[in-house]
Amino acid sequence: MTAVVEELGAAVDDWVQAHTAELIATRRHLHAHPELAYAEVETTSYLEQRLREVGLEPRRLPRGTGLVVEVGDGPGPTVVLRGDIDGLPLPDLKDVPYASTREGLAHACGHDVHTTVVLGVALALAAVGSLPGRVRCIFQPAEETVPGGATEVVATGALDGATRAFALHCDPSVPVGSVGLRTGAITAACDRIDVTLTGPGGHTARPHLTVDLVDALGRLITGLPGLLSRQVDPRAGMSLVWGSVDAGVAANAIPQRGTLRGTVRVLDRDAWQGAEEIIRALVGKVGAATGAGVEVDYVRGVPPVVNDPRSVALLRSAAVETVGADAVVLSPQSMGGEDFGWFAERLPIALARLGTHGGGEPLDLHRGTFDVDERAIAVGVRLLARTALHALEADAGHPVGVAPQPPGRTHLHAPGDTAARRADEESHRG
Repeated sequence: MTAVVEELGAAVDDWVQAHTAELIATRRHLHAHPELAYAEVETTSYLEQRLREVGLEPRRLPRGTGLVVEVGDGPGPTVVLRGDIDGLPLPDLKDVPYASTREGLAHACGHDVHTTVVLGVALALAAVGSLPGRVRCIFQPAEETVPGGATEVVATGALDGATRAFALHCDPSVPVGSVGLRTGAITAACDRIDVTLTGPGGHTARPHLTVDLVDALGRLITGLPGLLSRQVDPRAGMSLVWGSVDAGVAANAIPQRGTLRGTVRVLDRDAWQGAEEIIRALVGKVGAATGAGVEVDYVRGVPPVVNDPRSVALLRSAAVETVGADAVVLSPQSMGGEDFGWFAERLPIALARLGTHGGGEPLDLHRGTFDVDERAIAVGVRLLARTALHALEADAGHPVGVAPQPPGRTHLHAPGDTAARRADEESHRG
């Protein structure tokens, strides 16, 4: 670490200490005013005002919600930081002064924290002086949709000219003051599948004279996951889970129509690319054996987030400086989806887990009771600001989108690779 990066990092620490109360107030304002995907109008205006107050020049994304703003104008590279800004259609069940004021809407996934952290980084870096490059902060809409607002960010060229991108996500299973890191796949791809079966219907006394759709649905429900497990390398971590089944209204009548809905999740990006073709073929074979008509609606969702090794190393350097080596932990892989994976279409990425658990029972994500220990906000700002500074230093002189890699490192650990997991665990110990 150069003296310049060390000096700027210390200045960020001082700024955060002086503005911690302001950061908490910002998070509480956002938490009280959640907005759904592509309707984040007030959120965008609020962020825009805060950024313009310190002389920055944010620009809106084409749909009118979400912002892109650059901090610094040095001759070095450009590094991207992303914060997602949308809420969820869930009621806020907490009895706190900053509870949601919007009926049926809540920031139940920590996006208010993510947004506050990236805003804090932009404000802090704008205050500390000249940077050895540019830090591009992206306030992204619609993360909770499929295929996600990240696709718009990529399509509009908001990543052009950058060398790598970073983001963080609240983790209520990790204590506040700790940071979770992992090389390779940290979240899974997530697709949706709807299967519709049709037949002539009939009497349950004579199933041999018609197509027993309920039996056919049962064969798909129980048989398809097992068949899939024999078509894909188990190290890819592919999982098909049904969430909905619907057929019939009468106990003695075989229905004419039945539906299944579920999700397909997979940790390996190459396996994700071929998942739709394999599953369509398997559904067709099982359905054909029953005589039912089969229709498959397969919606590709988000790719896995595959953390680039060098980007994780930069995050780790920043995390050690921020929370100490003992508080940097190995993050487990999650089968949840995260549209930050789309950023990897253009440049190396890394997602960190920000510990938000302050005691008692963990308050899980996507529930109306979700909340955070707000000490995590200062940790997040310091972590991402220092990560950006380390990345600007590391990427100086390297081509856009082709960030340097250390020799002898691979980009992806297979989910079942025990040796890789051990190496990863060792790399995150002090």
